[in-house]
Amino acid sequence: MPTDVHFLVAADDPYAIVRLQGVLDPTSAEALRGALLSVVADRTPAVIQVTGMRIDDPTVLSTFGEVARETADWPAGHPAISVPQAFADPWRAVGFRLADHADRLSADDLLRADLEPLTGAARRARELVTEACARWELPAVAGPACIVVTELVNNVVAHAHTAMTVLVGRGVDGDHLHLSVRDWSTALPVYAGPVPTTSYGGRGLLLIESVALRWGVTDLPDGKVVWSVVAPDYDD
Repeated sequence: MPTDVHFLVAADDPYAIVRLQGVLDPTSAEALRGALLSVVADRTPAVIQVTGMRIDDPTVLSTFGEVARETADWPAGHPAISVPQAFADPWRAVGFRLADHADRLSADDLLRADLEPLTGAARRARELVTEACARWELPAVAGPACIVVTELVNNVVAHAHTAMTVLVGRGVDGDHLHLSVRDWSTALPVYAGPVPTTSYGGRGLLLIESVALRWGVTDLPDGKVVWSVVAPDYDD
């Protein structure tokens, strides 16, 4: 018998509520993974409510574990799961933190800019990073973060040619800055290592690789998220 999981997204302050309903089984789990990633990419931070969902096969909880791992370094961090304490035990191992409506998710830890793939987009992204570093008193991370966000945005302008959402987040890991650029092209960037000195272009991902603490790409049903974690650049 066909099954499906539906979700409702309610914009709330300071985070979005994603309410899941239906039956989750191996057939619907893969579709749910992509849908959840897209929702988290577009509406962060988020809390996922699972009280309206039925799970007949406990192994499909691994779908939530995959989403938790893939979003862990995104600027807002991965979403939280809202579930009554009496039913919380199966959820503790999937990688999400558990939350209720009073969870301390704050928009103050996240800055956002919606940009078009035009000249000047990278400059606006750098301004966002500079504003974040000033607000959160992270001057040592501003330089490398501006380099990374410039390359992320320029890749969208040069290759994806779609609108984009730039997120800058203050992580729980102290003085690190978390960056992401979400676009609506399914073509994934490929890092092939160093390029010949005679080559024109092709150094954007190499620059990110050399500056960022870590970075990666997450494919979405309707695009992708390229994310990066940047550590401070202290002068010795």
